Amino acid sequence: MTSAIRRRRTALFVLFLIPGLLLASWVTRTPDIRDLLNASTSEMGMILFGLSLGAMLGVLASGRLVTRFGTRPVIIVGFVLVYLGFLAIAGASTASLAMGVFAGLLLFGLGMGLSDIAINIEGAELETTTRRPLLPALHGCFSLGTLVGSLISLGLTYLSLSVFWHLILMGATTLLPCLWACFAIPSGTGQTLTAKGAEQQPTTAPFKPWKDKTLIMIGLIVLALALAEGSATDWLPLLMVDGHGFDPASSALVYAGFTTAMTIGRFSGTYILQRFSREAVIRASAVSGALGIALVSFSDNPVLAAASVLFWGLGASLGFPVGISAAGESGEQPAKRVAAVATVGYLAFLIGPPSLGFIGQAYGLRMAMVVVLVLVATTVLLAPAVRGSRASTPNQIKGTCHE
Repeated sequence: MTSAIRRRRTALFVLFLIPGLLLASWVTRTPDIRDLLNASTSEMGMILFGLSLGAMLGVLASGRLVTRFGTRPVIIVGFVLVYLGFLAIAGASTASLAMGVFAGLLLFGLGMGLSDIAINIEGAELETTTRRPLLPALHGCFSLGTLVGSLISLGLTYLSLSVFWHLILMGATTLLPCLWACFAIPSGTGQTLTAKGAEQQPTTAPFKPWKDKTLIMIGLIVLALALAEGSATDWLPLLMVDGHGFDPASSALVYAGFTTAMTIGRFSGTYILQRFSREAVIRASAVSGALGIALVSFSDNPVLAAASVLFWGLGASLGFPVGISAAGESGEQPAKRVAAVATVGYLAFLIGPPSLGFIGQAYGLRMAMVVVLVLVATTVLLAPAVRGSRASTPNQIKGTCHE
């Protein structure tokens, strides 16, 4: 492995880790932020919609921007928006401004959506270059970030540090590593060659993802398992507080258990995928996720419910990275396929928070999770779509990037 590839891998690990740290800092303080805003469950659902809406807008724009400018500029702009949004969330929550928190989450989500597609395209390209599974480990870094962030949050919550200083501290400590990683990404990845005098890309048929049955099924798999992950990210602390009687500090510990399971699942992904088929991995993920969500939803034993988040986390851990890898190998124009499947997956983050919030307001958050349970269970039937239809080659996503 060349030094350029090692540097690029390290930068990608950092760029997956930091959003996990920042997101966990927000998630674990949602009970405190709800109290600062004096918001109901349905109102929190609408506030969380800001994060979902921003992420969806970012995802929809990212693919086109990457095609035109390459991944690095999109990643840089995305993280600028992430930090601006994070600062706005800190200030608005302290000032009890619900619309300010919504706006901050909108910026945060927009930046996350822009950068997420770009770094997944980077990861998929590097995966085909090195011919080894990489995306599960990269997504493992995101989960590791959420684990570390939730543990830090547990400690800071126990010390009664305010939401404002907690978020400011996390933003400040991650800023310099983020700057290094953004500029360590090579230029040109995913960019279409259109400049005068550049070598022209071969003419290809228009990309119509809605006519590709396999790609649609992969997208549905990603949507269902992304919803399993996203529903825990949005609602698990509040679910444990309101549904099972935990205090805010204990709910942060339960969320740390969920992120631990996610982290273990993703860092084990390379080993697992080298020994078992993608189809088998997706089926096992669906069974584990459904079991965990069912026990959390229907068990009246708080200890059992808390322990069950481990099954939930393991089940949700590999859906997104396996789906992204399968999408990139499912046909021509892999960068567009990756962006399309990720966009479908992000629908989970768009429709999940408000929908589950409204259902939770009417029937309780435990019953709201039954919707997630049904979708995850159907993934067992869709699993054959991720088998893959062709071998990868190093230049499929590469664009103008050369090592």
